[in-house]
Amino acid sequence: MECVLIILASVTVTAIILGIIYTLKRQQFTLNARLEAINRETAPDTLPPELQKPLKDRVKAMILPSLLKLAGKMPRNQQEIYEQRLKNAGNPHNMEAATFLLFKYAILGICALIGLLTGSPTGFAVLIFLGFLLPELYLKGQEKARRETILRSLPDILDLISVSVEAGLGFDGALQKVCEKSQGPLSDEFERSLQELNLGKPRREALRDMADRVNVDDVSTFLASIIQADQLGVSITNVLRLQSRQVRNNRRMKAEEQAQKAPVKILLPLLLFIFPTILIVLLGPAVIQLMDAF
Repeated sequence: MECVLIILASVTVTAIILGIIYTLKRQQFTLNARLEAINRETAPDTLPPELQKPLKDRVKAMILPSLLKLAGKMPRNQQEIYEQRLKNAGNPHNMEAATFLLFKYAILGICALIGLLTGSPTGFAVLIFLGFLLPELYLKGQEKARRETILRSLPDILDLISVSVEAGLGFDGALQKVCEKSQGPLSDEFERSLQELNLGKPRREALRDMADRVNVDDVSTFLASIIQADQLGVSITNVLRLQSRQVRNNRRMKAEEQAQKAPVKILLPLLLFIFPTILIVLLGPAVIQLMDAF
């Protein structure tokens, strides 16, 4: 009890002394706080521009160019393959071929380090395999998702272009209307093509470049038909109507194809999970009765 009283008395005396000091020095403390605030506001202006950036950005600026240069020394054909695949995927996170290769080898290095820490040869081999596989699966998933999104939006966009052309707009004006009224990767590609047209690029080259970037058969067929109609002087309205009908027929046939694959795909879950459960439920009581009888 005496120790508690001594501690309370010491805390009280200390608080009183600090209060007296603060009361006497309050103006000086306020002045120092204001000076520090002014220094914080004016100090960044006296620093070099490089030091005004956050530490994370400075470290990235120091390390990333060297790593990208190292990744850029990979075989040229491999870089071209990844450049095309990244275009087909819509350049996720604005990655280029060198950036993606750097990301891929970084994932591989992390998996290898974790595998070494496990101390198991099997675990090391599995993690190395995952390090190779995960970036490829990510890029393939991005390509597939973008392709499916484009195929879903293509018929509606073709209908909108066809209606706009029938209403009296030119093909470029119809594309502008598509960019205003719809969203998605296909609309973004049309907008990029319009920007190229406004910069003076010929329509044929702009549409061919778009077909290379998208790399979807239905879109490539549609753009090739537009280019051919432009060259031959054929009415674009009829071409758009035929292409829209053809795209819808292709989508319906793909849906029917997927529906026909469903029985084959469901066969494996039936054999592995559903049939054994049904057999256990039906034959389990009979097996128990037979075991009791014998």
